[in-house]
Amino acid sequence: MDSRTDGSNFDLREEIKLYWSKRAAAFDQSPGHEIFSEQERAAWHQLILRHLGEGKGRAALDLASGTGVVSHLMDDLGFRVTGIDWAEPMLELARAKARTRGRTIAFHLGDAENTMEPANHYDVIVNRHLVWTLVNPAAAFAEWLRVLKPGGSLLIVDGDFVNASQLERLIVRFSGFCQRKGPLKSAPVQLSTDLAETHRSILARVYFSQGARAEAVADLLRQTGFVDVAINTNMRAIHRAQAKNIGLLKGWARASQHRYAIRAIKQS
Repeated sequence: MDSRTDGSNFDLREEIKLYWSKRAAAFDQSPGHEIFSEQERAAWHQLILRHLGEGKGRAALDLASGTGVVSHLMDDLGFRVTGIDWAEPMLELARAKARTRGRTIAFHLGDAENTMEPANHYDVIVNRHLVWTLVNPAAAFAEWLRVLKPGGSLLIVDGDFVNASQLERLIVRFSGFCQRKGPLKSAPVQLSTDLAETHRSILARVYFSQGARAEAVADLLRQTGFVDVAINTNMRAIHRAQAKNIGLLKGWARASQHRYAIRAIKQS
């Protein structure tokens, strides 16, 4: 049966897995995925430190770790990191990167919505651009709560990639015009037509198909049992650093999006 028509969550999840497997090879070529400057690395470090503090050997789980970008940031700060991803091509690249950089990060195959990790095990859970893809976020959040130690912290970095602001729409149109006329070059890595259509199809069918707004995510975290849920929409330092690699107009467009970090605590 066609996974696009039968409404099966399992089939949608498998489609998401295949999508990210196909994107693995070019993933680290894109600003906003991999980090291309020490300025951006420092901005990410500051975000993590603000919400989680120094690692000091604490156990951290990076969910949907991809090629390990966030795992390396956490390792920089002294966390003892495990990364899980369910796209084997991503894991192969993550393991190779860790070997090249001499890192001891453990990467293994796993499902962010059903981690199979032991209960009360991790001091910290972190993920970036995962929540918007979740089929059943309430179940996923309950799973993350189970895996965290009492008093442990969750850090979500995500955004609403559905509802463009008026400013973003104007910038995108102007950027497209400039690219057609010559003053601006196209982005170095662009999705193929097939992958772009798959992305749109997936986005239309996930739980947050109308956009993963920070307050909606935070409310669901509270309903799941997390406490001290705090939203941070100040991502300016990261966006300024990224703009140097993606161009001024695209940087402005990204800065106008509803992007955020949410920290939540498992009650002691």
